Amino acid sequence: MRTCLDRALTFVGVTRAAVYVPDAAHTELRLVDSVGFPPDGRPWLSDRLAVSGDEPAAQAFRADRPLWRNTGGALGALPLDTEGRRLGCLVVTGDLADGFQAEQRRFLERYADAVAFLLRHGTPAAPAALLGPALRSLRVGSFVLTPDTGVTEADDTLLDLVGITPDDFDGKADTLLAHALPEDMHALMSVLEPAADTSGRRELEFRVRGPTGEMRWLSLSCRSEPAVDGLGERVVGVITATPVLRRGADDVARIQWLTAALDDATTVQEVGRVVVAALRDPLGAARVALAGLQDDRMMVAVLDPPQPAAWPAVWRAEWRTEWPDAPVRLLPTLQEALRDGRVDLWPAGTELEPGLAGVGPGGLAVLPLPAKGRITGVCLVGWDEPHAFAPEERSLLTATAALVGQALQRAHAHDAEQELATMLQRSLLPRRLPELPGGTAVARYLPARRGLQVGGDWYDVIALSEERVALVIGDVQGHSAAAATIMGQMRTAVRAYAMEGHPPDVVVSHANRLLVSMETDLFATCCYAELDMEEGNTLLVRAGHLAPLLRNPDGTVEEVEVAGGPPLGILAEADFPMTAVALTPGTVLALVTDGLVEASDLPVDEGMRRTGAALSAADPAHPGRMADALLGDGARREDDVALLLMRYDGMRIKPIRAGWMVWRLPDAVMHARRFTARTLRRWKVEEAIDPALLVVSELVTNALVHTQGPVQVDLTLRGDRVRIAVSDASPRAPAKPVIVDWESTGGRGLLLVEAMSDAFGTVPVAGGKQVWSEITVPGHAPDDTAGPADLAGTALGRGGGGPP
Repeated sequence: MRTCLDRALTFVGVTRAAVYVPDAAHTELRLVDSVGFPPDGRPWLSDRLAVSGDEPAAQAFRADRPLWRNTGGALGALPLDTEGRRLGCLVVTGDLADGFQAEQRRFLERYADAVAFLLRHGTPAAPAALLGPALRSLRVGSFVLTPDTGVTEADDTLLDLVGITPDDFDGKADTLLAHALPEDMHALMSVLEPAADTSGRRELEFRVRGPTGEMRWLSLSCRSEPAVDGLGERVVGVITATPVLRRGADDVARIQWLTAALDDATTVQEVGRVVVAALRDPLGAARVALAGLQDDRMMVAVLDPPQPAAWPAVWRAEWRTEWPDAPVRLLPTLQEALRDGRVDLWPAGTELEPGLAGVGPGGLAVLPLPAKGRITGVCLVGWDEPHAFAPEERSLLTATAALVGQALQRAHAHDAEQELATMLQRSLLPRRLPELPGGTAVARYLPARRGLQVGGDWYDVIALSEERVALVIGDVQGHSAAAATIMGQMRTAVRAYAMEGHPPDVVVSHANRLLVSMETDLFATCCYAELDMEEGNTLLVRAGHLAPLLRNPDGTVEEVEVAGGPPLGILAEADFPMTAVALTPGTVLALVTDGLVEASDLPVDEGMRRTGAALSAADPAHPGRMADALLGDGARREDDVALLLMRYDGMRIKPIRAGWMVWRLPDAVMHARRFTARTLRRWKVEEAIDPALLVVSELVTNALVHTQGPVQVDLTLRGDRVRIAVSDASPRAPAKPVIVDWESTGGRGLLLVEAMSDAFGTVPVAGGKQVWSEITVPGHAPDDTAGPADLAGTALGRGGGGPP
């Protein structure tokens, strides 16, 4: 890394570089990383600098803008800031008589941004390792070539740029040249076999074919070093894939480069960067603006430079968030040029409205961007100093506009497709997860890397009751709108079956039959877990999906052996057995899809092992950070990824329960009232007895009169709330009267229940429904756990019934 760092910085004129960060009080700047020393080996900068001092680093840090000097050699001090935070300063020096030039400054500014990103987003484990990793993030590779033998030393970044894995590189120059396009081989051979008079620095651009056939442009800079100390002649150089490349001086070379660069640009932002690289520096322009046309408005995509102060006041008045959004009618000259559809070149002194004159006081080029018979956008190129338009510039700019117009239209279609895919995916996944008693659930989703960024992975957290919750994760085959549609249907179906009160195996079986009945060619995998948050008991069902992982409180991780069934949608009568697992407080349950643990170069077993190791090393106190740790660097993968974690903490206050089976006798309501009064006295919540007896009377009466089959009364005390639930065998919810007057003969009971309750409702359960009411007990201070007497009473109450 340090060797590559030295080579790369040398080629941009930098002989020494250093990074300073402020202390906690922002009174001093502390040296944390540096490279390069004077010949005598002594440090070239102080370890600490006062923020209020006159050193270039302190001045740049205070002013929050780059400082460039060329007295006594080149010097640059670049502030390191991101998201509005000042993080430090990068200082570079070089032995350049004229100082750092524009292209060198732009590279160093990008380099400073990369260093700031490392400081802001995850500083490496070794605080001093900043300059090397930042350079690597810019994708700058280096090499040393021995022309006599063809032996080449290349770092990993260079191999990645060319498209070779380190294991496949044999150290020969021919292996690298095999990836270059044949028409560029002549230029590259001049590097492999340098002439006797080419000891100076050489620069060239060439193209390579990537592993998947895509073409990319690379920039090579090298120099020959004579033989010394028994070592033969060597060629030392660097290769970059930066979009800011030196184009050839002739127009054909520029159009060739632009065509290839636009072919690789897929988004509007990428097209804009290519346009800026192709027009601003080669033409010596001060400003470049790229905008699409939507109705009567300019939808600005790229401004270079991006600062509002660099653009006319009319534009600043219409500034919206990142870019201005101005109507074309404010610029009548531009409107006329767009109507004509021809490239217009206006030299310095042309009478233009202020909105255009401020873009190019020294000259302005307006490039309407045609695509399929209409104007899709406009590109403005402006100069501050008087610019003399050469005769051939109109032809060059006209050809450029045609290429950019086609690329911009493709990019708009791509962005619209991705936006639609993102909206579809977000609408099909839960907006937020519910708060759980006795646990915390978090989820993450990453779209696929290639194609339509929408897939079939889904997750859900379903609150079944106050003490039961269901976790589900699944994956529909494929990455398409059809897969996303099936995913949405399966998620909705699983949630509906779960809310009806079915056990996990029945929920998955119903979902399987539904998918089979859809007669689709797609299948789905699923893992369903139902947790008792009070006791920690868990029932797991797996349908062709990966087994869940458990992180125990001691940090060990195990893969749960769940008896699995086939994927959903294969066999209508498939069996899905349940597996019981007991969770202890502090356990983390992890459900994942195969996109996290499997790839073309990652077997699923190895992926599960890595995920288990990351789960073991993560801190369970922060489930969100734990989920981020499992995702790794967060880079999008070949397949979409869904991840669902739940940390089980256990319920601090366990509820007390009692149940009563109501017999269909003439005095059944009286016995239900006696059971209720007796239970609430035992629980020492006498304040709730009167409203509870009224609620029990009305709900039990309704169940006996309007339904057939068994009727059950369940009482629960959780904290300061008493919950009364009456279950029956009818799926029809009780109906409150629409109009209540003196002639009404029924329905008033439900109004009384609602008036006496702090909460009231009905939920479907397997085989019927449950009508419930909650009553708050004022001043009741619950114990953390139920005592032995309470538990004994609860046990006797469950399943009991009939007259005493």
